[in-house]
Amino acid sequence: MFFRMIVAGTFAISATAFAQTSNPPPGSPPHTLLVVGDSLSAEYGLTRGSGWVDLLARRMSEQYPNYQVTNASISGDTTSGGVARLPALLERHHPEIVVIELGSNDALRGLSLKMTEQNLRNMTQSAQNAGAEVLLVGMQIPPNYGRTYTQRFADIFPAVAKSEQAHLAPFLMDGIATDRSQFQADGIHPNEQAQPALLNNVWAALRPILETTTAAKQP
Repeated sequence: MFFRMIVAGTFAISATAFAQTSNPPPGSPPHTLLVVGDSLSAEYGLTRGSGWVDLLARRMSEQYPNYQVTNASISGDTTSGGVARLPALLERHHPEIVVIELGSNDALRGLSLKMTEQNLRNMTQSAQNAGAEVLLVGMQIPPNYGRTYTQRFADIFPAVAKSEQAHLAPFLMDGIATDRSQFQADGIHPNEQAQPALLNNVWAALRPILETTTAAKQP
């Protein structure tokens, strides 16, 4: 089970960008939802097209066809990497919504939680200053890192969301975290079977944002 494993590595091995990050072609939907994440959003170990972000793109094309989904997730990324990459992504894509799924690699490497919190705060502020709504995706880590560190890490996401008036998906792996059958052999990365659950955990927080932003654009 995810929360009983002794984790020896990070959520990622490579640092290869998975996603489309180029300018959209002429005739594409006018609005962009940008996902900035790590291997959990970059289809690590999965068949291409089966990850939760691709499932999101399909759902969006059916329910909100005026949006396109741009996945700028990189396996192995940290919040520091996200801070460095985000300005160029905002300039390139001008997103209406930014979904930030980062932080797990920070914790699994034992990095400063104060730094992680500040990085998430900086990313949220940068996206908001660019005119985007921000959805933070909460994460948790196994308890073998110590109760205090584990709880402090989990508390970062709601704290930043509250102070910055951002939106929050409380826990990406809600409902599957203790089910070993939902994970790849490494016990860390969710498998293809788990991806619809990840999508639904994000969608529950994302859909109200989409409804609000869509209504605001009505003539």
